[in-house]
Amino acid sequence: MDDSARQNDLAAVASIADPQRRALYEFVARHPESVGRDEAARSLGMARGTAAFHLDRLVEAGLLVTEFQRRNGRSGPGAGRPAKLYSTVAGEISVSVPDRHYDLAAELLSRAVEESDRSGAPIRPTLERVSARLGRALGNASDSMTEVLDRLGYAPVDDGADGLLLTNCPFHRVAQNHTSTICAANAALLGGAVEGLGDSECEAVLAPRDGYCCVRLVATRPEGPVSSREDGVTRA
Repeated sequence: MDDSARQNDLAAVASIADPQRRALYEFVARHPESVGRDEAARSLGMARGTAAFHLDRLVEAGLLVTEFQRRNGRSGPGAGRPAKLYSTVAGEISVSVPDRHYDLAAELLSRAVEESDRSGAPIRPTLERVSARLGRALGNASDSMTEVLDRLGYAPVDDGADGLLLTNCPFHRVAQNHTSTICAANAALLGGAVEGLGDSECEAVLAPRDGYCCVRLVATRPEGPVSSREDGVTRA
């Protein structure tokens, strides 16, 4: 989720903190058909003006949509003004603090199950292949590893040794209950992102540490022999 979408979802969730507004949202959500201001106000014992104000704020927050409709079945001159009706938006609003992406975990697991069914390959290595594949796609679509990490909510910080510690796990709750499976998929996902970026200066490694994601980004060591100046001998 990008910053603008996250801010919009946070604003939407904040908008129903008011008890009257939340009651109106729940009232509209329970009805399969659009409802009007008078109906909502009457059912909840509110003044019509109060109900109208809160319903329109819910529309501004992106939780409700409106339409205009004549409910008396008449049309043309003398039919009266169409009523403003409210209904809930399609889709869903979801906000996690800190950022979580359980939808991504479900997508990876579902793809792995389907691929395993087709190929007959064991599910766990299939999950890691699927995760690496998606990671490569994310890397190809990004300009830097930091962009990938921020996009998925890993909240990276400098580890003081040319690497990155990830202060948040997007799959936290699932990883707590299925640690080895999810952490391996997590490492494959970020390893694939490094590969997709063509970044030869870092690698994703499993390095569990209390308070951090199980994966860490570490600087790669230059290949080739290492020269020792102490005795003038070059050692491999």
